[in-house]
Amino acid sequence: MEITPRRLALSAGKLALDKKAFDVKILDLRKLSNIADFFVICSAEVELHAKAIADHITENLTQKGVRVWHNEGYEASRWILLDYVDVVIHIFLKELRQFYGLERLWGDAPTKKISDEKVS
Repeated sequence: MEITPRRLALSAGKLALDKKAFDVKILDLRKLSNIADFFVICSAEVELHAKAIADHITENLTQKGVRVWHNEGYEASRWILLDYVDVVIHIFLKELRQFYGLERLWGDAPTKKISDEKVS
């Protein structure tokens, strides 16, 4: 069974939560851009935490047959980008997330907040 971009984004968000990422959001870009269908954005406490989140997502998705096409920022781990073509995952340290403000830049995108309780 092929995983849809929406399911991939939701899965990535839940995997980020597994490693205690916070403020996990999915932005639906399908009607706004051809860059990607979805952005998954989350925050990490420190660089090691960001790496743990990235590793957990890539390892689990690889086990499901979904491989990352491109990644950036892993060495510095202040902003890690995992590009799955239709879904791009951004793992930020809190201060960088505020500075770059992807949610503000893509403010017209429908947004879902992912939490341990449910998708809201």
